[in-house]
Amino acid sequence: MLPRFSSLLLAAALAAAPAALAEPIQFNRDVRPILSDHCFACHGFDAKKRQGHLRLDQPDGPDGALLPTKDGHLPIKPGDLAASVLWQRINSSDPEDQMPPPKSHKTLSPAHKETLRRWIEQGAPYQRHWAFEPLPASPQP
Repeated sequence: MLPRFSSLLLAAALAAAPAALAEPIQFNRDVRPILSDHCFACHGFDAKKRQGHLRLDQPDGPDGALLPTKDGHLPIKPGDLAASVLWQRINSSDPEDQMPPPKSHKTLSPAHKETLRRWIEQGAPYQRHWAFEPLPASPQP
């Protein structure tokens, strides 16, 4: 009985895996925690600590992540990994270009990079802080 139970668990896990990968990435649930832990210290709301005139916690406004930088590059170009400087920098092996910088000791895991890749490919939709998002409709009985 135990081997059959294990087989059923394995089959259920494998069946759920493609569904999880097909599920759209949500900024607040999936992306914000990665950026908050690894990027916001230098690219967040605090203008005094912000570096590179880049703010990853918001898409627009001063230094917004979806706006061109002074040199004309896009930190994040929705749907286009090759044109997204963020994607290039998190995958760089050059310590001068790599983000987060090696001296920060904040390394992105392959799973983090995969989440960011999927988010950019899905159009990099931002969400406001969860407290300002409308509640989803309740299922009707």
